[in-house]
Amino acid sequence: MVVPDLGRAPGSGRAVPTDHLRLLARVARMYHEQGMRQPEIAATLSISQPRVSRLLKEAIALGIVRTVVVLPEGVHTELEEELQRRYGLRDAVVVDTAGATDDVIPALGAAAASYFNTTFKGGDVIGISSWSETLLAAVERMQPKSTQVADRVMQVVGGVGSPDAQVHATRLLGRLADVTRARPIFVPSAGVVGTATIRDALLQDSAVKEVMAQWRDLTVVLVGIGSLEPSPLLLRSGNAVSDADQAELRALGAVGDVCLHFFDAEGAPVDSAFDHRVVGIDVHTFRAVERRVAVAGGARKYSAIKAALKGAWINVLITDLDTATRLTTEP
Repeated sequence: MVVPDLGRAPGSGRAVPTDHLRLLARVARMYHEQGMRQPEIAATLSISQPRVSRLLKEAIALGIVRTVVVLPEGVHTELEEELQRRYGLRDAVVVDTAGATDDVIPALGAAAASYFNTTFKGGDVIGISSWSETLLAAVERMQPKSTQVADRVMQVVGGVGSPDAQVHATRLLGRLADVTRARPIFVPSAGVVGTATIRDALLQDSAVKEVMAQWRDLTVVLVGIGSLEPSPLLLRSGNAVSDADQAELRALGAVGDVCLHFFDAEGAPVDSAFDHRVVGIDVHTFRAVERRVAVAGGARKYSAIKAALKGAWINVLITDLDTATRLTTEP
């Protein structure tokens, strides 16, 4: 009886006849290093193509062929996956802002535009916040679609404020509707009104009620994340949080907001007088949207972003490298 010469497969340490290991290595090198197709390998070695396929799979299983993914410069897949794992996100996009600590808007806008271009699908009903400079930067960088990729694009917070801010809100919604070939739907009301009584009356208006009913159809919502200190845009909008409202919100522990709904450091909603004056999507309807995408970054918004993640206000985050690193390394 002839005893076969046995070798050890590098990955498993399993004893395999040396002749078979030699064949596995030869097939693997021909396919992976020399770029030969399976039919060519089969013809060269006088074996069947199905056997070549089986040998290639066996070479991987035995560790003869090992796949190594080398991340290109500027790609942060591992960090994105850690964000998803730590905060239960559906997706995350991390962009290097080239050392910018304050003006991260251009880089975030470009990354968000790319994400929107590839993830909007036919039939989407998209909600969008009216007061985000980062979202406007993203939408302006989007490429117009040749076919319709969204059914409707609608505001989820009232859009009427100062004339300058109204131009911004109209431009944001109109541009997104144009590039996705969707029907634009505006909220015919101010985002913040003087009293809860006025807000309650507006919510009974037939035009406002018609828009509110459509919020239940949303498949994706695009938002910024606000800090307690209003952004320059919100200050100019006529919808800013007053000093008195800020004092109340701060006393209640608020650190940030999504769609003008404020939350504390753990992401729990803060029940304030201000919240009862907001004309916009309610918290329950917002959280029911399948894909809730936030585009936000910068040191000023770190606490608000972290709280929004902890409170599961969003499930997709597009942010900068410094913010993502802090979110995955700080307790």
